[in-house]
Amino acid sequence: MLDLTQRQWVGYTVLHPFEGFEDMRWKKGGSLKIAMLIVLLGFFAAVAHDRLCGFQFRTVSSRDFSIIPYIAGTIVVFAAWVTGNWSVCTLLDGEGTMRNICIYSAYSLVPFITQAYINVLLSHILIREEQIFMQLITLAGTLWSVIMLCSAVRAVHQYTLGKTLLAILLTIAAMAVMLCLLVLVLSLLQQIWLFICTIYTELTYRIRV
Repeated sequence: MLDLTQRQWVGYTVLHPFEGFEDMRWKKGGSLKIAMLIVLLGFFAAVAHDRLCGFQFRTVSSRDFSIIPYIAGTIVVFAAWVTGNWSVCTLLDGEGTMRNICIYSAYSLVPFITQAYINVLLSHILIREEQIFMQLITLAGTLWSVIMLCSAVRAVHQYTLGKTLLAILLTIAAMAVMLCLLVLVLSLLQQIWLFICTIYTELTYRIRV
């Protein structure tokens, strides 16, 4: 097996998604710091895609900017994936730890994140009629990340292909449940906050009167 440094594992898994994650598992490769850096780059890629694209390809108004949707769409979704996959695969006798799931999943995002940065650069070079090239790059990066993610789940938990696909489907279902619960909790907290503000305003008014 290969003896690679932590940074080299990223490129090796991208170029060899099927044996790369298996080798990384047995060699105990992968870095949590690099994984967190990849997720952070994914967050910046989401922002860049909406805010730094050429004006011909920009679909979001530059006046309306909130960082919350980008955090929710990248970091929160990734955390939900890791938590959901660990929860589901624990029930399915998976061998992966939450740390390894986080590392392998983050490495799988590299092609998808890379295509986002490439398209931001191309958006300043190409014209609207040449958008097909950007769409092809998006498709290629997305499909490659999906293949890597399937390979990562299979390697980290030592599943068969069928069990890997089942685990991914159950993980998506678990993510949907967790995100729905998160929305309900945030809504409840907002209602509690509004109630406290109303009580405070009423008490302040009566004290002054």
